[in-house]
Amino acid sequence: MPEHVVRNPGFEQTVRDSFARQGLMTTYGALLERVEPGRVDIAVPFADALTQQAGYVHAGVTTAVADTACGYAALTLMAPGSEVLSVEFKTNLLAPARGDRIVARGRVVRSGRTITVCQADVFGVAGASETHCATMVATMIRVDAD
Repeated sequence: MPEHVVRNPGFEQTVRDSFARQGLMTTYGALLERVEPGRVDIAVPFADALTQQAGYVHAGVTTAVADTACGYAALTLMAPGSEVLSVEFKTNLLAPARGDRIVARGRVVRSGRTITVCQADVFGVAGASETHCATMVATMIRVDAD
């Protein structure tokens, strides 16, 4: 796979600062676990408030965390002064999301000047065991930051 082109040498701080402003991720208790060119991992600890009626992490939480990991993976490769928005995504829910936490591992498939295609895999983590519970393919668009 070709190396990603980093257009912003301060990409990691840009991502961390933006993530800190995300109300939804704060509500979920989400943490950035990895920020590298073209890759971002986000973990969300299990909480009863994030479950659906059967006690699994709600698909809306799983999808939001996957979308966010994709968006920030895309942002790592965008020029300074950029912001990122989702254009579309498709999520396959593969297994119930459960465990001590879920982790979304976002990566860039192809980065362009305006449009970036990403993929995120979400895992339910219980101790040392991981269950692949969702896969998302997403299209992100670069916009000028305010």
